[in-house]
Amino acid sequence: MATLIIGLGNRGGEYARTRHNVGWMCLDELERRGRFSRERRDGPAKVREGSLDGFDVVTARPQTYMNLSGRAGVHLTQKLGIPSSDVIVVHDDADLPLGRLRLRRGGRAGGQKGVQSLIDSWRSQDFVRVRMGIGRPAGDTDLVDHVLDGFDRDERATAQGMVVRAADAVVAIIRDGLEQAMTTFNRAEAG
Repeated sequence: MATLIIGLGNRGGEYARTRHNVGWMCLDELERRGRFSRERRDGPAKVREGSLDGFDVVTARPQTYMNLSGRAGVHLTQKLGIPSSDVIVVHDDADLPLGRLRLRRGGRAGGQKGVQSLIDSWRSQDFVRVRMGIGRPAGDTDLVDHVLDGFDRDERATAQGMVVRAADAVVAIIRDGLEQAMTTFNRAEAG
């Protein structure tokens, strides 16, 4: 059975390189490393099937608004016959400093509306998350404006390094299991 990897993000060119789209950037990195079919529409998501480090995977980008990502999650898990507990969700997290990764299974959404939509739609918190730190805004900048903004020039190298490490973490989860991947990546410093 293939591993389903859902990257959370916003469709539209104006959002392509924003903080809220680091989940999609991670999928781009994974697809660059493996052999994947052309992207196709599958219900409320765009998917690519392929092979990554010798494992069968399906990458998925929900095409709904972020707070409706669960529609794609339910559609794909039902169609592919994959329990939500076996899904890896890659997403931004404003509660983590820029560049920091946190891998875990379960827990609350922490304000991430795409994750909350998946929890509500699957009626379960029991799925794997690769949380990618984007930090909180400085001063009185609104959080919504912050997540929908691009990375500043001095943040780009850190953000790109995080995307690469997040892809490494996804491969480690698939290859070695979540516990081993958590031991490796949750202790690593941002950078």
